[in-house]
Amino acid sequence: MNTIANIAFRNLSRQKKRTILLGSAIAFGVMIVTLINGFAGAFSANVSENFSNLMAGHIFISGTEKGPNDKDMSVIRNDSSLTTAVEASGAPAKYITRRSAFSGTLIFEGKKIRTNVDGAQLDKETFLRERLLLKDGSWDSMTNETALILSEKIANKLNVDVGDRILVQMQTVNGQNNVGEFTLAGISFDAGIFGQMMSYANLSYVNELLGLAPGEYQTMGVMLDGLKNTEVSATEIYARLNEAGVQLFDRGVKDETGAETPFQALLRQQNKESWEGVKYRLFTINEMLSQIKQIVAALDTTAAIILVVLFVIIMVGITNTFSMVMFERIGEIGTMRALGVQRGGVRSMFLYEAVFLALGGAIAGIILALIAMAGISLINFGMDSPAFLIMKNGHMSFYLPPLKAVGNVIIIALLTLLAVSSPAAKAAKLTPAEALRTQK
Repeated sequence: MNTIANIAFRNLSRQKKRTILLGSAIAFGVMIVTLINGFAGAFSANVSENFSNLMAGHIFISGTEKGPNDKDMSVIRNDSSLTTAVEASGAPAKYITRRSAFSGTLIFEGKKIRTNVDGAQLDKETFLRERLLLKDGSWDSMTNETALILSEKIANKLNVDVGDRILVQMQTVNGQNNVGEFTLAGISFDAGIFGQMMSYANLSYVNELLGLAPGEYQTMGVMLDGLKNTEVSATEIYARLNEAGVQLFDRGVKDETGAETPFQALLRQQNKESWEGVKYRLFTINEMLSQIKQIVAALDTTAAIILVVLFVIIMVGITNTFSMVMFERIGEIGTMRALGVQRGGVRSMFLYEAVFLALGGAIAGIILALIAMAGISLINFGMDSPAFLIMKNGHMSFYLPPLKAVGNVIIIALLTLLAVSSPAAKAAKLTPAEALRTQK
């Protein structure tokens, strides 16, 4: 077998131009697929981490209280048991944040737009300034109690400038209509399709509009030292809250139809239950962004389809090339057969060539992809890029799971073997006499 493998390697070496062309075709296909896999591998982590900073946490706890007429009110009135549970859990928490939010209609000179406004403790959430760069205005202006930061997309639709006063219509936690007035303090760079979600105001004023008392708020955020600890820490915090006798909604609620995300199913759960006082819901950034996993799955599926399409095309070329090679080597095959090489040996020679070609092309493709990834990741697109949510600190990043790379190489090797199997079988069927008397 070693002799056959050596002959196969020699055959590839003496036809350098043909080998390079076929190997380059394989390398190109592998490079494209590897780049897609690498992008998909980092996509979910980047989006989750960026949203964690914008939403101020990896783990969230919100409270729901039954109000008049059995209406649900979102409120946390006393968080001492929550903070104690977080500390007792041993979760690697960097800090705890407190936020309230509402969905309302902003009005300016006859123009209207509905958006979400997050009330944050902006004097403490200094990390938000690193993720949300301002195109106009200043974070220092947020010291004004009624100050508001809008995304460029919303500001353009309302045709507002920094310093303008904007009316807002919304509802309190009790469901009563309310009106307030904001002063535009800053306009953030466009965040693409997420632009309408990025409006920020001071927590104290948002709470006032919502009808919450001082010290009350709606959602506690726990920012960890990294995304990887999210699920384990969430489980521990939930267990500590349970031990403390805190009323909790069940975790892990799923919609069997698949029409809802885990977070949506969790929200729906409260409509089926009754309780007294405040009941708490614990959820993670992963549950809120569970649809991101579907996007990653779609990217991986796209990569698989591209791999198959490219290699169907490449396989046609490989099959035709090796059919030609077989006819070119008929005399050589006859000599080998006359010297005692069996049909299996002839077939193995062609298959070895296919394996060497596939492995060489695949490895070259992966190396080229890694070089491309390294080069692209050096480019600073800036935090003001519309695509900053899928980046890491303004840079494109990639992560290629080793098993996925190995899987791609195996698929390519199998497809190449399949492409060569027909010419190899035909070469193996040649008898010594037939091969020696055949004229090319």
